[in-house]
Amino acid sequence: MAANQEQADYHLIGTFTRYSSWTARIETVLEYFQIPYTEQKIRLDDVRKVSPSGLVPLLECRSLSSTLRINDSLAICEFLAESNPHLSLWPRDRLLRAMARSAAAEMHSGFATLRNTYHTNFLARYIGNIPVSEAARKDIQRLFTIWENARQATKTRLAERGEKDEGFLFGGFSIADAFFWPVLWRFRTYNLPLEGASADVLKWMETMWNHPAMQKLAHSYYRQAERPETHMERYENIFRDCEDIQYGRFPEDWKFTVPGRS
Repeated sequence: MAANQEQADYHLIGTFTRYSSWTARIETVLEYFQIPYTEQKIRLDDVRKVSPSGLVPLLECRSLSSTLRINDSLAICEFLAESNPHLSLWPRDRLLRAMARSAAAEMHSGFATLRNTYHTNFLARYIGNIPVSEAARKDIQRLFTIWENARQATKTRLAERGEKDEGFLFGGFSIADAFFWPVLWRFRTYNLPLEGASADVLKWMETMWNHPAMQKLAHSYYRQAERPETHMERYENIFRDCEDIQYGRFPEDWKFTVPGRS
C-alpha cells in the first residue's frame, strides 16, 4: 500500500505484512506519516534473491548519489526519523523521546516467548483453550508495564508543558506505537489475557485499533488475503492438533471494545 509513489525516494522490500511484524513496523510508519514510498512484497522463500543479508525488511533510499540499502526495522526507522526531521517520528520532548526509544528497543530484542509461540497472522482468530505458559504471562505483564509507564509519564509531562495528548504511548503517534502494533494483533488473534492491563493501557489499545490510519492498514491486510500468492501455510491454524481450539477469521468490520464496557 505504497503512498504517493511518483514522488518516492524510498523503496520498501519486505514480506507480506498480514503475517510479518518486522515489515509491518516500517509500513506502519511510512503510512501513518504519509512518507512517499514504493514497495515490493515477496515470499519468505524469495528473500535471499533480493536481500544480500538474507533479511527483510530492506529499505532502499534513492535520493542520494548512490542507492543506500538499510536492513533491520529499528535502523530503518531511525534513518527515516533523521531524514524527515519535520515529522515527529519520535516524540519532540527529550524525556519522552528517550522513553520511546527504550520501549521500542525492548520490543525489538525481547519477548521471545510471545514471538515464538504466537506467530503473527492479522486475520486469524483462535477460540478455545489457547495455551498460555508462565513465560508468556510474564511477557504479557511486562508489555502492560511498559505501556502503563509510558502513558503515565506522558500524561504528566505533556500536562506540565501544556501540550496536547493524542492518546498514543507518548502523546502523538511515534515509532514506538508502530513497533507494538503487531503485538496487538497477537492479543486479538490468540485471545491473550488482558487481566492486569490498566484503564490507560486499554484506552491506548482502543486508540490504536480504532484510529483511521490503523483501520486503513487493517483493510489492506484483508486485500492482501484476496491474493493467493500471499498465503503462508506455516502461519495458519498452528494449533490444528488441539481439538479444544477452533480456528477461523475475524470479520473485516471488527472493532476493539474495552472489556467490561457496554
